[in-house]
Amino acid sequence: MISIVILTKNEEKDLPMALKSVVWSDDIHILDSGSTDKTIEIAEQFNTKVSYNAFKSFGQQRNFALDEIKTKYEWILFLDADEVVTDKFKKAMFDAIKNADKNIAGYYCCWKMMLEDTWLKHCDNFPKWQFRLMKKGMARFTDFGHGQKESDVKGIIEFLKEPYLHYGFSKGWTQWIDRHNRYSSQEAVARVKNRPPFKNIFSKNSSQRNPALKSWLSQLPGWPFLRFFQAYILSLGFLEGIPGFIYCMNMSYYEFLIQIKIREHKKDSN
Repeated sequence: MISIVILTKNEEKDLPMALKSVVWSDDIHILDSGSTDKTIEIAEQFNTKVSYNAFKSFGQQRNFALDEIKTKYEWILFLDADEVVTDKFKKAMFDAIKNADKNIAGYYCCWKMMLEDTWLKHCDNFPKWQFRLMKKGMARFTDFGHGQKESDVKGIIEFLKEPYLHYGFSKGWTQWIDRHNRYSSQEAVARVKNRPPFKNIFSKNSSQRNPALKSWLSQLPGWPFLRFFQAYILSLGFLEGIPGFIYCMNMSYYEFLIQIKIREHKKDSN
């Protein structure tokens, strides 16, 4: 069996669908960071175990879960409240851990980005990878940009190719834009202070290659436009109709915010 850890704050809209998708687990944990809506009430209705920790960063929050939450099983799946485990993803997880060697620390997982019931396969450059399924004691997390990545890995991380679903726009564009305005500030600092080595651009591991590409390409004056052109034209995002166009425009705007905040950060540092 697999233990589930879901990070929450005011997730009454999305949490039910996430919890319904993991009812097969008898060890579901909610790590909340101060919800003022019905998030906790919903969590309790699903018989989950609720913990609290003030949010500082995604890496810190996931490490708190590893250190303080007493999970029942050796394997832990980290989810966000706007993510859904499909039957195929569940089967892929169980098959993977059943056949995992002792030196496997966990698995990079990928997602289907959903907007208006459209899978943004081309626009979102599927597959993108995050370290989400891990064996207890074999790895930790460290902050990177507005998110996190793996650290202190004691073994090998493999790839789980069957995706889960990610409903990143479920709360509407106002919430998405507000959130990504905050994210862009964190991302700008990370791309200046923690820029990956240039050689990582040529890495076969996309979890190393993609952060390096974004950090170095951010220096190009026309990068926001190039980001749109790459996703919408070169990656065939136009095949995904109006949802694809809306997504590509907003991701281009997000990169523009990061770029001007990098400029601002460098100016303030001088």
